[in-house]
Amino acid sequence: MLSVNTNVGAMVALQYLNKTNAQLTGVQSAINSGLKVASAKDDGSTFAIAQSMRGDVAGYSAVTDSLNRGISSVDVAMSTGQSISDLLIQMKQKAIAASDASMDTASRAALNEDFTALRDQISTIVSNAVFNGFDLIDGSTTQITALASADGTKKITVKAENMSLSGSIVKLSTTASITSQTGASTMIATIETSLSNVDSALARLSSGAKKFSIQADFVQKLSDTLTAGIGNLVDADMAKESALLQSLQVRQQLGVQALSIANSAPSITLSLFR
Repeated sequence: MLSVNTNVGAMVALQYLNKTNAQLTGVQSAINSGLKVASAKDDGSTFAIAQSMRGDVAGYSAVTDSLNRGISSVDVAMSTGQSISDLLIQMKQKAIAASDASMDTASRAALNEDFTALRDQISTIVSNAVFNGFDLIDGSTTQITALASADGTKKITVKAENMSLSGSIVKLSTTASITSQTGASTMIATIETSLSNVDSALARLSSGAKKFSIQADFVQKLSDTLTAGIGNLVDADMAKESALLQSLQVRQQLGVQALSIANSAPSITLSLFR
């Protein structure tokens, strides 16, 4: 039936053209953003899953930062502990020299000057071993804690080691000296005990640093895996989208021609009245 009021062919052609245009818009959006699911409108369930995973990745980023701060704090403490160990070795050398009964008073006094300078240097470096507000070797804190899970419920703790003078690790008093042969001889044993304690404390700090490092490596791998998973869910396949774009562009052109043909159909009616 020929009708000038209702052009069914044009209506059908327009429906298909609109459908093609909608698909073309989606493909262009995917190409521009690089995402096949850029919003909840594209695929609500997939978008929700991806958003949840993005939240986990963001949480693991905070965990990584926390662990790295913990690692740095322990590294500072270990570097300081190694310096203390080196200073104790030098102090032991001075004490052994001063314990020599044949040492004259002036020479022993000179050795004592060096000894006390090394002693005071221990106090100085202990007070300066601060990172991010934490000093793990001056007795101001008992431990340092870092996040270990994205929800913040799990944590890793490393105990502090008080290496201040007159403490449980460094047995030397703040007034320790080697002004006499007897005092120097006694001081050797005290230094050896302190040196052994410091080395043990360093071993404990090293174990704590490894805990942080192992967890940091695990968190990074887990974060990378989640990121890859998000990509698998929402990233657009650019080769596929490119091929689809060309196909839709051809369909769009054909749709426009089909609509043009359908729109010209009513003009055939005029030939009936000639």
